[in-house]
Amino acid sequence: MTKFILMDIEGTTSSISFVHETLFPYAKENMLEFIRENKEVPEVQDILTKLCAEQGSGLSLPAAAELFNKWIDEDKKHGLLKKIQGLIWKGGFESGELKGHLYPEVASILKEWKGRGVELGIYSSGSVEAQKLLFKYSVEGDLTTLLSNYFDTGVGHKREVDSYMNIINELGVEANEVLFLSDITEELDAAKSAGLQVTQLFRDDLPSTKDHPHVTSFSELEI
Repeated sequence: MTKFILMDIEGTTSSISFVHETLFPYAKENMLEFIRENKEVPEVQDILTKLCAEQGSGLSLPAAAELFNKWIDEDKKHGLLKKIQGLIWKGGFESGELKGHLYPEVASILKEWKGRGVELGIYSSGSVEAQKLLFKYSVEGDLTTLLSNYFDTGVGHKREVDSYMNIINELGVEANEVLFLSDITEELDAAKSAGLQVTQLFRDDLPSTKDHPHVTSFSELEI
């Protein structure tokens, strides 16, 4: 019996293009201005101090912004980058400039699952803060009341079995009671090895070989 559904975001609940064509460019376009305007804010000061310490030398504000933007181009999974991106996105979501993308059926299906007593959570490489923003300011309104847990790479990387064991331990449920949804085969491999149920999302074309149970939409899932 499925008691908990754990979901990836990119390619699963939301399009990959939203992240790469909307969120990343928004962070880049606003990076330097944001740093200049918020350099005295303690959270931003802490990010900049840690960045300078990591780089082994002081960085001007333009140099710091340039480095962060270089990491965005490289799709680097760096904690300091995630934090400053999250702060920039927060302003964009709160102002209404950004709205979190969802595939058309996602909101209604999440409500249906929640109404049937299934607990729901997110496991994404994006920070927990960024995950919450996407669902709070989604195109379908605030959906955060539907989600009970959020996990990022603080529990481990998504292609490692131990990460899913850590999640199971935190949830306090049996591994086989959790269904993990993702579009990435290697993530599903790791989750399956940890004992979770898995289903792969193919939002676009179906490949010729399929290693896991698969659907093209949440509406095809039988829970």
